[in-house]
Amino acid sequence: MKWTDIQRIAEELYDTHGDSINPATVRFTQLRDLILALPDFDDDPNRCGEKILEAVQQAWINEAE
Repeated sequence: MKWTDIQRIAEELYDTHGDSINPATVRFTQLRDLILALPDFDDDPNRCGEKILEAVQQAWINEAE
């Protein structure tokens, strides 16, 4: 997965942390760390920005609903 795979990242986060983390309250620093820890994630950590994290967070919230 790359940073541009917003929906796939959100689905993986939901599958991995759906019962333990509320995506609406996660901080961007924590979200970045959670994404980097996903087993299929393989992209440069420095290519991540606030817009990407916002998009992932919103997609994760949508996935949780």
